[in-house]
Amino acid sequence: MTSPSQPAAASSRDRILARIRAAVAGAPEAPEPERRYLDRHAPNEPAALVDLLHENLADYRAVVHRTDAAGLAGLIGRLLSDHGARSVAVPPGLPGGWLSGTAADVEILPDDGTLTPHRLDGTAAVVTGCAVAVAETGTIVLDGGPAQGRRALTLVPDLHVCVVRVPEQVVASVPLALPRLDPTRPLTWISGPSATSDIELDRVEGVHGPRRLEVVLVAEG
Repeated sequence: MTSPSQPAAASSRDRILARIRAAVAGAPEAPEPERRYLDRHAPNEPAALVDLLHENLADYRAVVHRTDAAGLAGLIGRLLSDHGARSVAVPPGLPGGWLSGTAADVEILPDDGTLTPHRLDGTAAVVTGCAVAVAETGTIVLDGGPAQGRRALTLVPDLHVCVVRVPEQVVASVPLALPRLDPTRPLTWISGPSATSDIELDRVEGVHGPRRLEVVLVAEG
């Protein structure tokens, strides 16, 4: 008794593959196709990139502010006050002057190793810098550098105030951002406030990180 269909199917396959191999036996190797991928779609002028970053950040529901170095501390202090933040977590390498405009009654909590997740859960805000910002996608990347700190700092508090130095930290696209980043570092890619639509497609913010993202584009020089 012959076996069912599998041997016949395998035999037919083998015959077809044998015919293909015989037909192409003398054919030269096909050259690799030349691929010329664009590394950006946006213009590369610094001012245009900053404008595009601003637009895309806002499209992701981040609140965007612009200032210069002289106005940075006052702006951060006002943002914390406007949100009623009475405690703020601070990465170990955050420039000291950034919080010089913060009200005296705001508790500043340096990340000295004692900020447990429970303590951070009771902390209203965190202020950090960033590693790079991508204009085309409205994405901010943190890499755990001195002005950013460990990931928990930016995932637990409800408000994240993130400072982006422009234009030097702004790139057009993800392919241009990657060479600036060390893949062995803890990279966090932020596109707007944390949000999910997993439950009945209703958008809920603050599920996986801060509910509110305030981005400060600071022109230095």
